[in-house]
Amino acid sequence: MSAACVRHALPEDLDRVAELAAEHAAYEKATPPAPGLADRLARLLFGPEPPRLRCLVAELPDGRLVGYATCAPELSTWDGAEYLHMDCLYLSAAERGLGLGPLLVDALREEARVLGLTEIQWQTPTWNEGAIRFYDRLGATSKQKLRYTLPVEPTA
Repeated sequence: MSAACVRHALPEDLDRVAELAAEHAAYEKATPPAPGLADRLARLLFGPEPPRLRCLVAELPDGRLVGYATCAPELSTWDGAEYLHMDCLYLSAAERGLGLGPLLVDALREEARVLGLTEIQWQTPTWNEGAIRFYDRLGATSKQKLRYTLPVEPTA
């Protein structure tokens, strides 16, 4: 898999990234992304505001995009410091186990270094034993927490 690469997503990659995100949601038994995800990602990644999100893609030698990782700097009140929050890391099922996951994580580490951040944090479902084994092999440590979401209704 040495000829595969991980690089920053380009605007022309976003339709495929949106497809991969839909695969990711299905894998996690979650609600699929709403239509127009590629357009929303384009705004977050490429402006006109300063980029809020970063997206890395795993590309095979034949040019196919088979995975992605997204991240953004976040804050830890307890540490009084910023860290890199990895929101998603996903590889298509057929491409798992080929060494692309470590390439994506290495690229995330480099993103953190470039931003002057010393830690990456993320979450994974407790049932995702394959991901847990992968992260454990990387030397990552976990914390037991539950993730909550609370919808906010727009003001009229």
